[in-house]
Amino acid sequence: MLFGKEHVERYQATDGAEGHDWNGTTVLLLATTGRKSGKRYITPLIYQRHGDDYLIVASNGGSDIPPDWYLNLQSASEVEVQVLADRFSARARTADREEKPEMWRTMAATWPDYDEYQKKTDREIPIVVLERAS
Repeated sequence: MLFGKEHVERYQATDGAEGHDWNGTTVLLLATTGRKSGKRYITPLIYQRHGDDYLIVASNGGSDIPPDWYLNLQSASEVEVQVLADRFSARARTADREEKPEMWRTMAATWPDYDEYQKKTDREIPIVVLERAS
């Protein structure tokens, strides 16, 4: 099973042939800019489509602390995304209260652990919408 740095490397080397399909769901690569370091970080994340957009969840396994990639988005919402061989620029935004319930159902259907993660923390776990740049 792939994860972390090895997952990113195999995904990039094979245009997602290895790493896109993972544990019964699908994974994209998200490149963010470090809010403190200015370095580029690439994270493999479970995703689902929502119209033309892509949804990801800032769960951090149900930790009370958001994942670093989500904190980086607060400083720089312009990101790079790779889905299979498709690499593109996108703008990341947090889903608002009105749209989140439907999006959460979509993401929990693909990865049921998200519901368990939410139960483990008082932090409201955000859904992030990745909108392809035109």
